[in-house]
Amino acid sequence: MSIASLQDLFVHTLKDVYFAENLLVKKLPVMAKEAGAAPLKKAFEAHLEETKTHVRRLDEIFKILGEKPEAEECPAIEGIIEEAEELLGEITNAKTKDAALIASAQAVEHYEITRYGTLVSWAKELGHEQVLGHLRETLAEEKDADNKLLRLGEDQLNAKAA
Repeated sequence: MSIASLQDLFVHTLKDVYFAENLLVKKLPVMAKEAGAAPLKKAFEAHLEETKTHVRRLDEIFKILGEKPEAEECPAIEGIIEEAEELLGEITNAKTKDAALIASAQAVEHYEITRYGTLVSWAKELGHEQVLGHLRETLAEEKDADNKLLRLGEDQLNAKAA
């Protein structure tokens, strides 16, 4: 896809996050299974349902924009997940693994927060008022997920790994 305008870049970035969200629908159950602590497992399971909602919202955004919902391969999210999988494969202690899972999940959340924040800004600039609500809602949920992971790590699981 040739990118010649902000609109083209906006659609490209939507396809990028569409790829990322769909990949996370596959990876979050694995992360939940790897989690040793029940609250972390529950957090991943809850975020899986939220992520499925994000995919549905993106489908709706594509429809509103008259675009085909397609995924654009996202090397950034693939790299974050690959790094997490390699790291988790090296960890032998369950409590340390939980701390690493939180850190890896937060890396994903930070990527998504960056992307959705940018999409909100561009949607405003491009006059896509009809998709702003969807994008803002997803951005808020990603920020909330990141905060929940931070709290879970700081309030419970990091100390157990120390």
